[in-house]
Amino acid sequence: MTTVLTRGTVTIDVEGCKGCELCIPACPPRVLTMSAEVNGLGFRYPQLHAGCTGCRACLDMCPDFVFEVYKYDTPVELEVEQ
Repeated sequence: MTTVLTRGTVTIDVEGCKGCELCIPACPPRVLTMSAEVNGLGFRYPQLHAGCTGCRACLDMCPDFVFEVYKYDTPVELEVEQ
């Protein structure tokens, strides 16, 4: 287990995603990856991993507005498997 400091998080409307993947390279901490699964529209969608900073890059890049960003008042430590 590894401890990761998280300063924010996002929620993702996976059913609204059209799989453009613009959010993946836009994410500075590189905590978004595309899923292997598909949504109801048949598109792969982004998945969030530990380490989000709440920077809003994904939200600002997304043409379909599938992200909601939440910033923590104080950073949160998460235990993650590697």
